[in-house]
Amino acid sequence: MARMIFVNLPVVELDRSKRFYEALGATNEPKFTNDQAACMVLSDSIYVMLLRHEFYSTFTGKTIADAHKSSQVLLCISADSRAEVDRMVEAAAANGGKADPGPKQEMGDFMYGRSFEDPDGHHWEPMWMNAAAADQGAHPPEDAHA
Repeated sequence: MARMIFVNLPVVELDRSKRFYEALGATNEPKFTNDQAACMVLSDSIYVMLLRHEFYSTFTGKTIADAHKSSQVLLCISADSRAEVDRMVEAAAANGGKADPGPKQEMGDFMYGRSFEDPDGHHWEPMWMNAAAADQGAHPPEDAHA
């Protein structure tokens, strides 16, 4: 079985958050959705679990961070093209999110990334990377910033 990831996010308004992620292209998995949580499928191996604050609190004794005021995690997700990066950020902004809370990453033909926040302030970074350049590793070519 392929390894999967389930990103659990605390949310204030479950229905609003479901609509937001659906606008970005995620689909709801009703088998794992109820009045306390929603499972949003981003791919065959990536799921976002939206959990009402009260339900999220049953999994941890820690205070839930206000993602509008502090940062605990940056969620980076791959995109197939620069256009898809832009589409995701534009869809986020048009559906209650915030576009570009972080700097754009313009690295020529090597990599392109932007960012958005969901309605609860969770910071996402859609990123496109040139497959040929990715084979070279984490260090972009010298002229990548040109």
